[in-house]
Amino acid sequence: MSEPRNIVVVGSGLAGATAAATVRERGFEGDVLVLGADPHRPYELPPLSKAVLLGNADEPDWVREEGYWAEHDIRLVSGVAATRIELGARLVLDDTGGEHRYDRLVLATGSRPRALKVPGGDLPGLYTLRTLDDSLRLRAAFEAAKRVVIVGAGWIGTEAAAAARTHGAEVTVVAPEKQPLANVLGEEIAGVFHRLHTEHGVQWRLGEGVSAITGDTTATGVRLSNGDELSADVVLIAVGAAPNVDLAHVAGLELADDGGVCVDAGLRTAAPDVYAIGDIASQFHPRYGHRVRVEHWATARTQGELVAGNLVGEHEPYLKSPYFFSDQYDPEHGGPAIGCEYRGLPDLDRDRVVVRGDLAGYDFTAFWVTPGGEVSAAMNVNQWDDGDALENLVDNRVVVTDDQLRKGNLAELA
Repeated sequence: MSEPRNIVVVGSGLAGATAAATVRERGFEGDVLVLGADPHRPYELPPLSKAVLLGNADEPDWVREEGYWAEHDIRLVSGVAATRIELGARLVLDDTGGEHRYDRLVLATGSRPRALKVPGGDLPGLYTLRTLDDSLRLRAAFEAAKRVVIVGAGWIGTEAAAAARTHGAEVTVVAPEKQPLANVLGEEIAGVFHRLHTEHGVQWRLGEGVSAITGDTTATGVRLSNGDELSADVVLIAVGAAPNVDLAHVAGLELADDGGVCVDAGLRTAAPDVYAIGDIASQFHPRYGHRVRVEHWATARTQGELVAGNLVGEHEPYLKSPYFFSDQYDPEHGGPAIGCEYRGLPDLDRDRVVVRGDLAGYDFTAFWVTPGGEVSAAMNVNQWDDGDALENLVDNRVVVTDDQLRKGNLAELA
């Protein structure tokens, strides 16, 4: 592979910005361009549903300080979206009429909130949460609201529920699942989050769907599938995210069954010198032996770091296990709170859950264990001393007994 002269990164989120910064920090001296539709300089998403939404911060965590991009000769073009890729000509076109030639191209176009496809689903006044501007608007709405309805009980829905209750609003969460977060944690551990929010006064309409958004000229509530209507000052739609793959699809890149762009272990697409990272990357993962697409902060950052080396001639596979964290409620505001970290990729239909600690006291570590005794995932809740051990247990698929996980020395087991 010859040394590239110019690298173009489409997407200015954490993945794309990290790739651009890392390739420069590794000594690449050619041209580096980052095109981003977001008007702000690159920032990280987790604070948007945590510190910013709670009012503990007015800014997110920036990927680099404000002057970094110019100081490192990285051309950051914010508020400009790529509109077409011409693979044969090695050309990216943008919505201002600009044309950008590349020797290496990185697609890091991220995700967008999924819409709720019901009558009224396009009414003005509905809220979603993806960008910094979304978070600031939603925080102002929470501060003024008496009643909030959140459709969706995943990570965004539950973190937003905690923020809305902290601001003093009445909160109802609607979701078809029997428990919040059941799709990622399973029923037993999801029940811990259900109880946490119930203790903070969140009302649940679980096992129910939304048949319509109500309101004439603006959203004023939701109608449930059983006919009940819930009125609200704020309706937040938090039913997941869809990868932004239109650009890649139109260009002719292969898409996977999970909706992402197919990449190999080193994050390369089948097109010469084109890579995909972050939310859109459906990677054949050597650790798992199948395609994996992850929409979390840590994957965006670490894939951005790894792809930088591959852009300039390395051939390293991406081997990291999925990782994310969540903070729900603040003990300084009173009542129980959860801070947690989650590592791994379990099969919820197959793996059993082993708990070390006190579920009722929100002080535990949960392990997902395969039928063969391998640790496939681990989540520490309000426990912070065993992070390295948990990472090693998960990454190395260590075989242990349930009793060892409950009572043993985790560092020694790892």
